[in-house]
This record gives sequence, C-alpha cells and structure tokens, in this order.
Amino acid sequence: MSAYLTTILILVCEAALVGLALNLQWGLAGLVNFGVVGFVAIGAYVTALLAPETGWLGGMLVAAVLCGLLSMALAVLSVRLEENYLAIVTIGFGEIVRLVILNEDWLTQGALGISGIARPFATAIAWLGEGVFLMFALGLVALVYLLLELVFRAPFGRVLRAIRDDATVVSSLGKNVFSLRLRAFVIGGAVMGLAGALHAFYLTYIDPSQFTPIVTAYAFMAVIAGGRGSNLGLILGAGSIMLVLEGTRFLKDLIPTLDGAQLAALRLGMIGLGIILLLILRPNGLVAEPRRRAGDFFPDEAGEGGR
Repeated sequence: MSAYLTTILILVCEAALVGLALNLQWGLAGLVNFGVVGFVAIGAYVTALLAPETGWLGGMLVAAVLCGLLSMALAVLSVRLEENYLAIVTIGFGEIVRLVILNEDWLTQGALGISGIARPFATAIAWLGEGVFLMFALGLVALVYLLLELVFRAPFGRVLRAIRDDATVVSSLGKNVFSLRLRAFVIGGAVMGLAGALHAFYLTYIDPSQFTPIVTAYAFMAVIAGGRGSNLGLILGAGSIMLVLEGTRFLKDLIPTLDGAQLAALRLGMIGLGIILLLILRPNGLVAEPRRRAGDFFPDEAGEGGR
C-alpha cells in the first residue's frame, strides 16, 4: 500500500471519529455543536502534553475524559437553550479554545506548536511502516463505531431520536429531556477528544493553524452527506468528503493557471455543489437513518393484523 493511500485512509479515520461524535450530538439528539474544532483541539493538546508522562494510552484516556467533562459543563450552561442560542454558545467555545492555545505560550507553546509527539507502537511503525498506525486508527474507529451503534439501537438512542423530533412530547411522557441530552453531548465530546488524540499522534506536531472552523464544517458535511442519524452513512460520507478534498488537489495539474487561493476556493465549491446535488437526489443522505416500526417490537400483533 502506497504511503499516499495510507495517509488518505488515516485522514478518513480522523474525519470518521469527529463525524461519529457529531452524528450522535446533532444527527441523533438534535444538538447543534458548532464548537467541534474546540473539542478536537483540546484532545490533541492534552494528549501531546500528557503522553510523555502517562504513555499514549493514558494521554488518550485523559483527553477523552477531559473533553467529556468540558462537554458536560458546556451542556449544563447551554443545552436548555433554543437551538440557535446553543449554536452561538458552541461557536464561542471553539473561539475561546483557539485563543487559549494561541496565546498561552507557557502551556501550549503558542504559534510555535508542540513537536515530537510520540506515537503508539512507535517501534513497530519504525520497522513495518505507516501501515501499523493505519491499523491502530482503523481499530479505534471500529471500536467507537460499534459502541455508538449499541447506543443508537438501545432504548437510550430511540429516546434521543424522539427528543430530536419533538422534545415536548417526550417530556410529557415523564422522560428527563435535559439529562438525556446532557449524556449525548458528553459522549460526543469524549469521542471528539479521541479524534484530537489520533490527530496529534499521526502528525507528531500540532499548532493552532491546524484547528480552524473548517474542521467543524467538514464534520457537518460528512453527517449531511452520509445521512443524519446513520453511522454507516457517516463513514461513507466522511470517506467521500475526504476523497474529494484530496482528489481535487490534482486540479492544479489539469488547470495550471490556478493559484493556491483559487484552487482552495474551487475545491470547497465542488464539495458544496456535490452536497447540494446529493440532497436533491438523496435527501436522506447516502444511507437513510434506520427507522423501527411497531411491528419490530410486537411481531405477533403485527402478523395478526396482517392476516
């Protein structure tokens, strides 16, 4: 496997982790989080700072726990708000994180960033190549995917879907809407922390310029393209967005007159056009959200009704 293909697949894994987290928060629970990049940045910096002391696994776990706790704090303050206000609060959170990592040189090295981040299985990677890290990234995505699939299919996931569709009805049935939303936001934040850790491990160097609002935009693109509420669709959506992003790099060879800024604008424009066409042709995304019917819970009664 070529080094370039390996790099693409690792980037897809990073995008998939971020997208899976957002698909839980927004796709399933209906919580708009425009501060995705803030949680990813925190996960990356916490891992980079702690991994030398705690080891790579300890750094990842601390990053996930800290992002989960910060998600809880943010959710307690804002998850009761209307959707538009929640979006504004999360945008502010992402900007605060960016300013902190840029200006607190004593902790984050500021614009210089943090280098020399040790990777998991560094010895094996040195001997066998980047494929070892790819296997690690794929394993992490598979683990998160399976865990979130259990969440989506459990009663907890079905209640979250109902809250997204009509929170008032769910509340009238005696469910604690605030608590359920809070748990969804915390789980999503923890997964974003893992995505940030994977990012730091792969690049072995991080700086503030890597954590811009476009990270949040790509996450929403992946969820929309794949199908809101569908984890399988999200994986396909994240892969499609990343492949288009990387594939359009070669437009420079086809259109030599393009400069860097024009090429970047054209690439984003092509992604936007692709999503518009996808929404027209497949409004529910590449894979529609799985829906359960009454017959799935009461097969006998459904069968009798059919007879």
